[in-house]
Amino acid sequence: MSSPRDWDLARTALLTIDLQNDFLHSEGAYGCAGQGSDSIAALPDRIAPLIKALRDQGGRYFSAQFTLVPDRDGTPLIAPHLKELRPFLGKGDFAPGSFGHGLVDALQPADFVIEKVAYSAFYQTRLEYIMRAVGVDHLIVGGIVTNGGVASTLRDAHLRNIETVMLTDGCAAFRQEIHNATLLSLGSVTHQMTCRDAQDWLEGAA
Repeated sequence: MSSPRDWDLARTALLTIDLQNDFLHSEGAYGCAGQGSDSIAALPDRIAPLIKALRDQGGRYFSAQFTLVPDRDGTPLIAPHLKELRPFLGKGDFAPGSFGHGLVDALQPADFVIEKVAYSAFYQTRLEYIMRAVGVDHLIVGGIVTNGGVASTLRDAHLRNIETVMLTDGCAAFRQEIHNATLLSLGSVTHQMTCRDAQDWLEGAA
C-alpha cells in the first residue's frame, strides 16, 4: 500500500458510516430505546475538523446512512437478524427523509449522501459510481460500528483496490474490546491513524 502522505487530497474523500440521528440523537430510535455509548456519541465532534481540513485541500465528504425502506403501509423492511437484535425498530425509523435518517448536525452538510441497506457502504449503493464520477481514488473512513459497517466497508474497498485510512478513534463499537480486536484484524487491509494524526496530515499538506 502506498503512503497516504503521497495521496492527491483533491482525489480523496472522508466517508462516515451511520452517523445519523436515529443512532446518536437522544430523540432518535436508539436514544429512545436507551441504546447508546459515550464513545459513539463523541465521534461527530472528533471527525468534524477533518472534514474542513480535507475540503480545504479540495477533497470531499461522503456520508453513508443506514436505511430501512418502508413498505407501502409504512412498516420498514427489516432483515430478520436485525429485527431479532433490535426489536424496538418500527415505523418511521431510519426512513429516507426522516429526522432520524439524517446526518447529525455536527457533520452537516455532506457533499453526497449514500443510502445503504446493509453493513457495507458499497453493497448495492451508488458509492463507487460517485467516486468515479467526481474523481475520488482514496477514502478516509470513520463511523459506527467498528466491527460492522466500518469493517465491512473497509474490506469491500480493499477488494476493489481502493486504498483507505481507518480513523482508529474516529470509529467506535458498543464494546471497547470488540473495537480493539477489529483494529487488529484490519491491520493488513487499511492504513490506520488517529483523528489528531489525520488532521495534522491534512493541514500539513496545505
